[in-house]
Amino acid sequence: MLQQSPAQRPAKVVIVGAGFVGSSTAFALLFSPLVKEIVLIDINKAKAEGEAMDLSHAASLIRPVDVYAGEPADCKDAEIIIFTAGANQKPGESRLQLVHKNTSIVRETLPELLEHCPDALVLMVANPVDVLTYVAWKISGLPENRVLGSGTVLDSARFRHLLSQRLHIDTRNVHGYVIGEHGDTEVPVWSRANVAGVGLEEFYLLHGTNEEQEFREQISNQVRKAAYEIIERKGVTAYGVSLAISRIISSILRDEHGVLTVSSVVRDLYGIEGEVALSLPCLVGSQGREGILAIPLGSKEKSALKHSAETLQEIISKIDF
Repeated sequence: MLQQSPAQRPAKVVIVGAGFVGSSTAFALLFSPLVKEIVLIDINKAKAEGEAMDLSHAASLIRPVDVYAGEPADCKDAEIIIFTAGANQKPGESRLQLVHKNTSIVRETLPELLEHCPDALVLMVANPVDVLTYVAWKISGLPENRVLGSGTVLDSARFRHLLSQRLHIDTRNVHGYVIGEHGDTEVPVWSRANVAGVGLEEFYLLHGTNEEQEFREQISNQVRKAAYEIIERKGVTAYGVSLAISRIISSILRDEHGVLTVSSVVRDLYGIEGEVALSLPCLVGSQGREGILAIPLGSKEKSALKHSAETLQEIISKIDF
């Protein structure tokens, strides 16, 4: 019988925050054979206990998974910490407006957790995710490849979804990335978007139309505003981000070297001076971020990415480390 590599053995995962995103993430991970143990940690212990009970009952219908509410000491031997705890984004509120509240939560919580699992990878999800990814890297002392943010993985999925609807093509055959900030300055990379390897301009020429030029701005705005529209209607986004997190976790635990637009600390790329955490296509495996794919960008895309980085750097400069 073939033995599993360490990266493929069922893992222990800690989820910090038992709110909508944290509990939805735990539910998504119930379906993954890669996860054997889920620890929910929340300042509201009763909420964490209730979610753990509900999830445990659900797990009995799927496969054996140990789900329980815990304390920092229960993080021992965890492979991954998923940090979803933080103030929720309110209707009309930008992600960057959450920075001071949620920075305090990370500063107070993460170091104690890492005392019990110093070798764990950290995946930041709480917003503003790029700023908090940088904060987590700074205060944790972990190598930059071991602190990731969920970044624009979901934004990229929204981009592909909207393109697939407009093009009447299966989403799985539409390829494209959103990079930069997970927020208002994010950058859809239109120059590299394609259908099964065929660039969009060529795709439309093959179909005898130039409609492609007419909907770029519309789709870019829809991707950028998607979270705001969902929050306005139902108060929170949870399902999409929970599956984005599950996809990142899968790439880590399977050591897939999947290409995902996670947020991580980068420096001196695309004319960006200094360091900042933002999303670029990255190779994600058992060591976290195992490489950055510096894909060619158009001149306008480079300028937009630099603006996105500078926006984040300005916020980071106001944080007292």
